[in-house]
Amino acid sequence: MKDEEITLAVKKHYSAVARQEKPCCTSCGCEQSPEEISRMLGYSDDDLANVPEANLGLGCGNPLALASIKQGETVLDLGSGAGFDCFLAARKVGPGGRVIGVDMTDAMLEKARTNALKHGFGNVEFRRGYIHELPLDDSTVDVIISNCVINLAPDKLAVYRDAYRVLKSGGRMFVSDIVLLEELTKEQRNDPELVASCVGGALLRDDYLAIVKKAGFRTETMHEDREIGKTQYGGLPVMSLKLAAYKD
Repeated sequence: MKDEEITLAVKKHYSAVARQEKPCCTSCGCEQSPEEISRMLGYSDDDLANVPEANLGLGCGNPLALASIKQGETVLDLGSGAGFDCFLAARKVGPGGRVIGVDMTDAMLEKARTNALKHGFGNVEFRRGYIHELPLDDSTVDVIISNCVINLAPDKLAVYRDAYRVLKSGGRMFVSDIVLLEELTKEQRNDPELVASCVGGALLRDDYLAIVKKAGFRTETMHEDREIGKTQYGGLPVMSLKLAAYKD
């Protein structure tokens, strides 16, 4: 698939998810509820009660569990969806901090902004944009989080390079993402449903890590969930990579 075809397929899929016209993911069939999926990924009952309507069960990990976010910091969420991780981050940064969510899907942005207004999150804002061309100035962010989104981007190196650009010196990035354990077939690579479900556009583990390092980051692999292919992806050869990346 061409880059523009990938972007269109992803946008169409997640617009439908936001409007509740499609289940959370096509690869797993969504036999589990968003709450069940999120508990499996490490979110607590307290997390799930924070803004429950923002939890669409779209993640492949819990990047906030890896991140040591401090009061007063600025946090950026790449591919913020309905705002679930943003609202959890807002509790950590406190009223003196700031959380920015970036998403390319209008339906998701509308849902996230409605949730923020309903629950009084004055320190959270949502911006329309692409994660490889972030609508932020250089060196303005302390922490970046992303949950099962970067694998959807056609140019992952561009994503990590732009993340590096907006991070302050000493900034940190915490990512949960889907990577491959073995190569896919050409048919799987070009299946719009698998692309939108975080599989078709995923990279092999070592190739993914090489891209993060090429963007300038110092990396640390925090955890590798090799069971997620069985529990959420119908036995496909994928795993969830939990990664910390640092801008020195």
